[in-house]
Amino acid sequence: MPHDGQDPTTFAEQATLLPDLLALTAAAVPPAEALLAAATESLRARVSRDGRVSGALVETHQTAAHGLAWLATYVESLRQMQGWAERLEAEGQFGEMEGLIHQIAFGEYLAQMRGGIPMSQGEILRPVEMGIDAAALDTPGIATLVARGNTDAARRRLVTLMRENTGRATFGATGLDEELEMIRDQFRRFADDKVVPHAHEWHLKDELIPMPIIEEMAELGVFGLTIPEEFGGLGLSKASMCVVSEELSRGYIGVGSLGTRSEIAAELILCGGTEAQKTHWLPKLASAEILPTAVFTEPNTGSDLGALRTRAVKEGEDYVVTGSKTWITHAARTHVMTLLARTDPATSDYKGLSMFLAEKTPGGDADPFPDAGITGGEIEVLGYRGMKEYELGFDGFRVKGGNLLGGVEGQGFKQLMQTFESARIQTAARAIGVAQNALEVARQYAEDRKQFGKALIEFPRVYSKLAMMAVEIMVARQLTYFSAREKDAERRCDLEAGMAKLLGARIAWAAADNGLQIHGGNGFALEYGISRILCDSRILNIFEGAAEIQAQVIARRLLG
Repeated sequence: MPHDGQDPTTFAEQATLLPDLLALTAAAVPPAEALLAAATESLRARVSRDGRVSGALVETHQTAAHGLAWLATYVESLRQMQGWAERLEAEGQFGEMEGLIHQIAFGEYLAQMRGGIPMSQGEILRPVEMGIDAAALDTPGIATLVARGNTDAARRRLVTLMRENTGRATFGATGLDEELEMIRDQFRRFADDKVVPHAHEWHLKDELIPMPIIEEMAELGVFGLTIPEEFGGLGLSKASMCVVSEELSRGYIGVGSLGTRSEIAAELILCGGTEAQKTHWLPKLASAEILPTAVFTEPNTGSDLGALRTRAVKEGEDYVVTGSKTWITHAARTHVMTLLARTDPATSDYKGLSMFLAEKTPGGDADPFPDAGITGGEIEVLGYRGMKEYELGFDGFRVKGGNLLGGVEGQGFKQLMQTFESARIQTAARAIGVAQNALEVARQYAEDRKQFGKALIEFPRVYSKLAMMAVEIMVARQLTYFSAREKDAERRCDLEAGMAKLLGARIAWAAADNGLQIHGGNGFALEYGISRILCDSRILNIFEGAAEIQAQVIARRLLG
């Protein structure tokens, strides 16, 4: 979008940073790592007592600790963006669009690392709060990136290229292999044909996602995507899970999240189940013969799972469950609950918890919970409506003794922790899908809507919003794909998965919020899809570990 009378070639040259962009960004990574190392050591000194990190002191310095988590997330994001760019360059795929995305990402994130990282809308983390200055970033190369990386000209040129490439599934090459891109195309078509035309109606009417959609997803292998072939699944990678979750969530987060239930249940059984439990349950999960729901959270515990009070008492061969659970997704029409309960009444922490594969009868509208010993009521919510949320009450609900996961009591919390890497990777992928949806809807509206004699997309503060959406979506993608590759390689990746979830959730909310802003007053009208996307995006900063809990976990890992 050159100005009138401006030569397009000259404009493109001005918008592109430097011929040696990759060398410039590569040189920026070590100073960023040095800044993170300095922040870590500074904070460790403040929160240590008698040579050990003190939980109480970490809480006292919580803002700095969470800031450390965000700083580390930014540094890892730059590392992964550099790796992405270098791989594309080696494959001859690093074109102008990719170069602009790369330079804008580095320019913006380095500037924020120097001046202040937004942990939320009203919380800006500055280096001084971590007891450091940003001197490590005072290099000529970083100064160039900050000054010339994220410019108006670069953002305008990026959006021009996006407008010229409307047929692409993503803005910028993802760096994934051909097989994964074929999977993306398949699920993009499914989402566009079967989900997008109906998603807003499902949301407005607060309807469950229709069973025919779930049946078609089962035929496509969604529910057995990463379950090994020996147990009836497809045996694909976590990276494939990311692509599928991303595209389905781009259609509607509720559809993208259906697979999360099965992913959590399958991971629990694969990591902690007996061979008999694997043989019995996994093929049924893979085929969607049974639909699962996760039953962990309680009304007064939130993220403090160690404080759960729901109890399971052994009576003969079975267990009898009593207690309350809340925020249980898709509870009514599912067949089995992965249920976390206390089996050792003498404990008051995570050590006395056990996990059960608690069978139940799917319910309908008239009687959502037909089994004896279980009652429930729907929680009305702003968004994320396609599966519905429930409060559950257990009063003498019986669970077969053979459905104690792993057959040994007291392993529940450990078993649950083993699933968090995959769950958070998938949540990050869902966030990317929601953000991509916001970008596509906002871009189309900005093209179509005319004000003051031209399309909205021609205005700097509109195209700048769209450009930053595209850039940050790519940053979140690369961080998420990296986490998935680490998981596929069977390397510990709770830190990386947590970072991907932390950043992806913020990016999804920002994309939805900016997308609604581009719509103006129309965005506030329920009839426009962007209003649904905004409501759906908000949950991403809360479930699978609220942003504050996620930052706390990351900080504790970094501090040791």
